[in-house]
Amino acid sequence: MLPNHVYNLMEQLVQESQSLWRLDQYIRDAKKCKDCRTFWKKLKKDKEAHIKELTAMVKKHCNDK
Repeated sequence: MLPNHVYNLMEQLVQESQSLWRLDQYIRDAKKCKDCRTFWKKLKKDKEAHIKELTAMVKKHCNDK
C-alpha cells in the first residue's frame, strides 16, 4: 500500500492531466480572442511543467519501494 502523500501526488497528477485536456478545448474556443488564447496557452505550459514534476516525484517514490 502506498503512503497517503504518494497517493496525493498521483491524484494531483490525474487532476493536472484532466486540466490539460480542458485547456486544449478552451484554446480552440478562444479562436477569435488573441488575449484569451495567449492566457490559456500560458496556463497550459504551466500545467505541463506541473505534470512533468509530479511524474518525476511519483516515479521517485515508486522506485524507492
